Amino acid sequence: MNHATDPPSLHLRFSAQEWATLRAATPMTLTQEDIDEMRGINVALDLAEVERIFLPMSRLLNLYVAGSQELYRASATFLGELPSKVPFVIGVAGSVAVGKSTTARVLQALLGRWPDHPTVDLVTTDGFLWPNRILEERGIMHRKGFPESYDRRRLIRFLDSIKSGASEVRAPVYSHLTYDRTDEEIVIRRPDIVIVEGLNVLQTGLVDEAHPVFVSDFFDFSIYVHADLADIRDWYIERFFTLRETTFRDPRSYFRRYGDLSDDEALAIASEIWTTINEKNLLENVLPTRARADLILSKGSDHRTTGVQLRRQ
Repeated sequence: MNHATDPPSLHLRFSAQEWATLRAATPMTLTQEDIDEMRGINVALDLAEVERIFLPMSRLLNLYVAGSQELYRASATFLGELPSKVPFVIGVAGSVAVGKSTTARVLQALLGRWPDHPTVDLVTTDGFLWPNRILEERGIMHRKGFPESYDRRRLIRFLDSIKSGASEVRAPVYSHLTYDRTDEEIVIRRPDIVIVEGLNVLQTGLVDEAHPVFVSDFFDFSIYVHADLADIRDWYIERFFTLRETTFRDPRSYFRRYGDLSDDEALAIASEIWTTINEKNLLENVLPTRARADLILSKGSDHRTTGVQLRRQ
């Protein structure tokens, strides 16, 4: 935890070992097989990591959910209304290839096993990217993943409906195979918890100056997954090589042209994409939002968490 010599911070700092002790008696409800199914491409994750990092997180979030429910009941009592079921919304942010999707899936599984909130839905903001045809019309296909490539008004309307207790809310679905939004939708029906995972979910850029509402305004808790820039770059290139051998060779893949690259060609193209798109977006738009998160997970080069920062309440 923080010591007297540490610089001022909005967050309490824990080593991974200190954080692990906060698990208390939280039971392990996942098997290694469960974890293998949830693990992202080239992301190292095992039961030990889940026990020392994710179980304390699930315990903390379970306490936050319970506290949030009490607040809703108190507000309803004050207003003379019957308390309505409003989902607890968790935002998960971080760079491409840092492991935020795996983090979101593991949290979804663990939180869904707590008896007080068995229904946990997961939504990725990729579905709110503008379709490729619109990005091409606007000349920003090369900016895919940057803030302007998202239909942020639709995302905010979606979250507003969630937090208003709507009985049914729909979210668009994105295909990483075709690299485009699909015609499918995810239907959200008043779950106990909604996890929203995406690159820019903590950003504060205005969608409408007349209505200064941000995506993060709808979050009850937010998590940022952090790692050194050089490590994320290595993970991105490693993932690119794995996809070259798998998804990129699917005839339906948007990136089919990359499926037959040589190692040298793959390294050159992956490095260029990282430098001109993903690293640029990370430094300009994603990393500056880190301090706004309620909880920051810092990862080492082996993908294991080295430290946790928890925002002071």
